[in-house]
Amino acid sequence: MGNVFKALADPTRRRILQLLKQRPMNAGDIADHFAISKPTLSAHFTVLREAELIGSERDGKHVIYWLNASVLEEALLSFAGALDLNLKPRRAAMPAGKPAARRS
Repeated sequence: MGNVFKALADPTRRRILQLLKQRPMNAGDIADHFAISKPTLSAHFTVLREAELIGSERDGKHVIYWLNASVLEEALLSFAGALDLNLKPRRAAMPAGKPAARRS
């Protein structure tokens, strides 16, 4: 689980995950969204793969990356459990961020 949070600590890696949430992409497609060198981007892919947050597969000349959402979900639920957080869906009628009205 430590590798997952190390991977999530970097804003560039979080942005890569957001892009891959939309669809699988090759390295070139992802690189188009960043002003960083290809070796730096490759290092980010390595950290994300080691944390198992992304998967990759060679397709001819290209490597296709995809999001492994189940690992992210498992890590977040485990983290919430370690903090003894009781994660329940919010009530649909209650606006996000606004506490429910208290009755007197």
